[in-house]
Amino acid sequence: MTLEHHDALVSTARAMVAPGKGILAADESTGTITKRFRSIGVESTEENRRDYRELLFRAPGFERYVSGVILFDETIRQRGADGTPLVELLRGAGVIPGIKVDRGAKPLAGFPGETVTEGLDGLRERLGEYRELGARFTKWRAVIHIGERTPSRTAIEVNAQALARYAALSQEAGLVPIVEPEVLMDGDHSIARCEAVTEATLREVFLQLGRQRVLLEGIVLKPNMVLSGADAPDRAAPDEVARRTVRTFERTVPAAVPGIAFLSGGQGDEEATVNLDAINRRAAEVGAPWELTYSYGRGLQAAPLQAWGGASANGDRTQEAFLERARHTSAARRGEYEPAGA
Repeated sequence: MTLEHHDALVSTARAMVAPGKGILAADESTGTITKRFRSIGVESTEENRRDYRELLFRAPGFERYVSGVILFDETIRQRGADGTPLVELLRGAGVIPGIKVDRGAKPLAGFPGETVTEGLDGLRERLGEYRELGARFTKWRAVIHIGERTPSRTAIEVNAQALARYAALSQEAGLVPIVEPEVLMDGDHSIARCEAVTEATLREVFLQLGRQRVLLEGIVLKPNMVLSGADAPDRAAPDEVARRTVRTFERTVPAAVPGIAFLSGGQGDEEATVNLDAINRRAAEVGAPWELTYSYGRGLQAAPLQAWGGASANGDRTQEAFLERARHTSAARRGEYEPAGA
């Protein structure tokens, strides 16, 4: 790796976790966004998908809260209603375009109930094309399931190996990899169980990143928060979430990593915001070395999607709802969020 290549990766990674800003995950697959559109009674056509995402990308001043946007393959190739490429729209606002490159979690043969993320075949060539299209970072999501007999050691290892291979290929192409090992909150497990699985997963991920010579200063980690299962009878409060989450990272994430951008992972808007705020307050207390930010999909989009409802007349309302969520999340990212009525 040349010094210029090294410096470009480091510079982009740092810009992605700039103070006060986070990443908008607008990379829903066609199947996923179809489900979300169906929930508001909107047909999922290419034009509708473009119109909705373009509204977010044109929200006035959103670059104050958003450093980068993860795009889907369809979106990175689209032009806005006025003919401007959506990538250029983002870059013109000072927002870094990125691209989801994995091809989804598939059943892990021999291990019922577990998955491995696919997409390494042909990845080098796809990365070259995405860079030509304007992407400057990438995303790959691995999924770890908590159950009575899961995760297996094998599931953790094969997903960590794939994440590291993807990261190495991305850096080779001059693209910053978002490394996303998500321990799902599905289930009734305790927060202690989530903490143990998250720690084991992150230990393996960083072992594999080291083996495959990935430049840690040129990545962004996108993990789950340490949470009780969604169906747990007694879910942990934000202070405990923060204490266990920061402790897990102190044990597993090297200080060379510039930033950690949390996924919302199925949490509601308010839960994700309050927990992010608590984590940043805790990190400040212990002097954690990383920027702790957000890479939210539903956590930023649920409210604007409802406000939009598929109607162009609702454009202003959609953008206002998006900006309100972005402001709240940015405040939480600084440890300064004050819930309404607090």
